[in-house]
Amino acid sequence: MPPRKVVTGRSQEPRRRYAEELRRLRVARGLSLRELADLVGWDASLFGKLETGSSLGGPEVAEALDQFYGTPGLLLAMWEMALGDPTQFKEKYRRYIALEAEASSLWHFGVSVLPGLLQTEAYAYEVLALGGAKGKELEQQVAARTGRRVLLSGDNAPPFRAIIAEAVLRTPLRDAAAWREQLDYLLEVSEHPNITLQVLPSRAGLHGLVGTDVMFLRLPNGVTVAYAENAHRGELIEENAAVERLQRAYDAMRDEALSPAESRKFILRMLEEVPCDPSP
Repeated sequence: MPPRKVVTGRSQEPRRRYAEELRRLRVARGLSLRELADLVGWDASLFGKLETGSSLGGPEVAEALDQFYGTPGLLLAMWEMALGDPTQFKEKYRRYIALEAEASSLWHFGVSVLPGLLQTEAYAYEVLALGGAKGKELEQQVAARTGRRVLLSGDNAPPFRAIIAEAVLRTPLRDAAAWREQLDYLLEVSEHPNITLQVLPSRAGLHGLVGTDVMFLRLPNGVTVAYAENAHRGELIEENAAVERLQRAYDAMRDEALSPAESRKFILRMLEEVPCDPSP
């Protein structure tokens, strides 16, 4: 098959194409970023990040720009395509991200950090910075990770279960306010009908996934794959027997975990222990 002919000469990557289209529409109106911000109602710095591709923003921004530019549904559709664009992730994660986007259900165990789908921007920033990312690369990685959270929202969001080791909730961010925001976010999402959070208490002892974070993805064809990760490497596991061994370990931990209601109470206790900012 001959290669697809490029007609416009513009980027074929959804994320970059979205950024290019936003800039093209603004320039065609003869507007500066500040003038656009005044007219649409968001900060000029956000529109700058959108046009450089360092942020995708949210669907509400795309919808507002669609209305402003008279392009009903176009920018929102481009935003959705950019959100699922695997090229925004490192090569080794791209196949996993593509599978995650089509999964019919997901379940996760976190022994070291919170699952990426539940991380606030500040949490993602600190975790990714520890991996060596910095500057624009770090901003892009944070935007890519937090942008994935939209996967768990909406009427057609897949069911998601996360078992979180107690040690994860006892390892705060350096900034107390940011840690409070993260714990508040966990409590918020735990009320969503498609999200189940459970805490694995330390008293449960050693278990089959010690030292390993793992995400299971049930695909539309009924096949389940797993992505296992430790401090040094990650691996997509598709071989049935290997996935089943991990699932048995996961099921054994779920039996030892606190109930969702008890887990909410545990997170609330962690929140109460976070020092408040002193009054001025």
